[in-house]
Amino acid sequence: MIKTFILAVQTAPTNNAGMNLWDMVVMGGWLMIPIFILSVIIIYIACERFWLIRKTGLTDVPFMEKIQEILKTGNTRVALEECEKEGSPLAHTIAKGIKISNEDPQEIRQAMEDTANYEVANLERGLPTLATCAGTAPMIGFLGTVVGMVQSFYDMSMAGNSIDIGLLSRGIYTAMITTVAGLIVGIIGQLVYNFLVARVDKIVFRMEHYSSELIEYLRTKK
Repeated sequence: MIKTFILAVQTAPTNNAGMNLWDMVVMGGWLMIPIFILSVIIIYIACERFWLIRKTGLTDVPFMEKIQEILKTGNTRVALEECEKEGSPLAHTIAKGIKISNEDPQEIRQAMEDTANYEVANLERGLPTLATCAGTAPMIGFLGTVVGMVQSFYDMSMAGNSIDIGLLSRGIYTAMITTVAGLIVGIIGQLVYNFLVARVDKIVFRMEHYSSELIEYLRTKK
């Protein structure tokens, strides 16, 4: 019986050499459905967040140079208009500091930090879901492995002495295909998550840097 089981593993891929991708998905069983749903969620969040984060920070340097030039003239109204026109997380944070520029530097810093935290939270929206999907997909794949093995051994027990190789291969394909699919989705999701988190951290660093520059400028001006 063990020799027959091993033979099923070795010969099943050969007998299905012409199997296309759709056939593999179908043979993966019903567990391929949640894996597919997770992959769609990962792709959607990745594209939406990547576009937003990529757009954020592209004009930070020229924007800050313009704001600094305007502040040198003392025209805070024009500076606030430029911040509103820019509409980026950095612009909102800088605008908050300019609005209360007459307050104590410590109060300005705290207000700008609160605004920056709110803006960063908007940038990170969806990333926890992305991380959850990336971690769940491999677990569903491993569940498919267990289900496939149980199915194979059940088919073996029901077949008795007349074990059919094709009957055994059904459970083996379910086990292997769901595991591969879950790992692929999980790896891609984890890589995308790490990439987006790194980009957000870079934006946060820029916001802290330019916020400190503004506070220092307002302090020296006083």
